[in-house]
Amino acid sequence: MNYTFISSDAIRHEFSMAMSAMYQTEVPLYGDLLDLVAEVNTEVLTKHPDIKEQLEHTGEIDRLSMERHGAIRLGTAHELSMMRRLFAVMGMHPVGYYDLAPAGVPVHSTAFRAIDAQALNQSPFRVFTSLLRLDLIADDALKQEASKALANRNIFTDTVVSLIERFEEQGGLTSEEGKQFIKEALETFRWHDKTPVSKELYQRLLAQHGLIADVVGFKGPHINHLTPRTLDIDTVQQGMQAKGMPPKAIIEGPPKRECPILLRQTSFKALEEAVSFKNSEGEYEQGCHTARFGEIEQRGVALTPTGRALYDKLLSQARHQLGATPNEGNAAQYNRILAEVFTAFPDDYQTMHDKELAYFYYQPVDSAADINSDMSNLEMVNSKQAVNALINRGVIRIEPIVYEDFLPVSAAGIFQSNLQQDKQSNYDGNSNQQEFEQALGTNVHDELVLYEDIQNRSLGKCLISLGNGR
Repeated sequence: MNYTFISSDAIRHEFSMAMSAMYQTEVPLYGDLLDLVAEVNTEVLTKHPDIKEQLEHTGEIDRLSMERHGAIRLGTAHELSMMRRLFAVMGMHPVGYYDLAPAGVPVHSTAFRAIDAQALNQSPFRVFTSLLRLDLIADDALKQEASKALANRNIFTDTVVSLIERFEEQGGLTSEEGKQFIKEALETFRWHDKTPVSKELYQRLLAQHGLIADVVGFKGPHINHLTPRTLDIDTVQQGMQAKGMPPKAIIEGPPKRECPILLRQTSFKALEEAVSFKNSEGEYEQGCHTARFGEIEQRGVALTPTGRALYDKLLSQARHQLGATPNEGNAAQYNRILAEVFTAFPDDYQTMHDKELAYFYYQPVDSAADINSDMSNLEMVNSKQAVNALINRGVIRIEPIVYEDFLPVSAAGIFQSNLQQDKQSNYDGNSNQQEFEQALGTNVHDELVLYEDIQNRSLGKCLISLGNGR
C-alpha cells in the first residue's frame, strides 16, 4: 500500500508549537517572556539593518520567532532509548555528549535536533536531554529506592509507542497519524502535580540534589523550560526584572560582543509550585516543588576546535581569576573580569575566519565581477588562499553559521540556579560517553563534524554558482 507521509520537519514544527502552547498554559510567565523577547527582537531588527540582512542571508530570519529549545531529564536507559526513537519521528538526532557531573549536576546529556541546515531553518526545535546518573548517589539504600521508583513508572503512552513503531515500519506517518503522534507525545512532557512517591522519600532525594528529586519524584519528564531566542540578551535580562520575572544573577557563556560567539543564556528563577505526595494509605498530602522556569538564549557563530579551545581557556581563566562560583554577590565583578579576559578573542568575523576560529557560510555576491581566468579551474579556487583572495575582492561574502548546540558549564549554571542548590556539589564519577551511548542505543553525532560539513557544502555550492555564472 502506498502512503503519503507528512515530513518529519513538519511534525517537528507542529510539535514545537504545541509544546509552547502547553507550557504557556502551565507556566503563564513564559508567555510574558515570549512577549518581551519579541519586543526586543523587533527593536534590534529596526535599529540594526545589518543584523537583519545577516539573518536574511543565512535563512534564519524566518525562524527567529519560532526558535525554541526545551530540556527534559530522564531516569533510565530504557526511557532514553525510547526517547531517541520518539525524536527520530520528528527528524531529531542526538548531537554532542555533555557530562555535567564535574560541575555538580549528576547527569550526562545530549541534544536532539535536526542536523541539516535546511531542516534547521524549517524548524530549529531542539531538546537538551539528560540522563540521571544514579551511580553518583552515595547512599546505597536511597539509590535502590530511587531505582525502584523509576522502574515502576511508564512515561510513554501505549498509543505513542505504537505510532513510533508504525513510523519505523512504514518509513513515515500520514498526516492524521502525525496529528495523533503530536497529541500523544505531548503527554510525556506534561506537568503532573500528583507525585507517585512519598513526601519523605522526596525530601531525602532533595537533600541529595534537587535534580534527583525532580527526576525520580514525578510521573514523567515534565518539560522544565522552553527557550526563545533573542538578539539582545542583555536588554532582555534588564526587562525581565522590570516585568516581575526575577532573572538569575549572571548571563551564562561569553561576554557581550559585537560579533556573538557560541551561546549566551539566562533565565527567570524557577517557580515554587504546589504538588501532592502519595502516602502509604494511597492518599495525597500537600507539598511544593521548584524546578520549572523560563530561559532565554542568544546564539552566535559556531566555533572550530581551535576557537572552542580558546573559548574554554578564556572562560576557565575568568572563573579562576574570580576565585568563586559566579553568583549574585560577585556578578558585577565577574562580568568585568569576563569582558577583560575575552579581549583576547577576536571580535570581527573576518579575523575569526582568517584565523580559522569559527565556521562560515560562503555566498557569491550578486554584483561580483567574474573570477579571473587564472582562477577559472574550480579545483584551483578551492584552496584557502584562493578563497580568501575572492573574499577580499568582494566576489564571495562570509556569513556566520549559527551555533545550534550547548555548553556544559552554562547548562550546569542554569540548572543549579533553578534547583535551590545552595551548596556546590562535587561528583567524582568518571565521564562515560560509552555508557551513555549504550543506553541511547546509538552514537551521538560530533557537532564539529556537522558544522564543518555545512561550511564545506556551502563553499562547494558557492564555487559552482560562480563557475556557472561565468
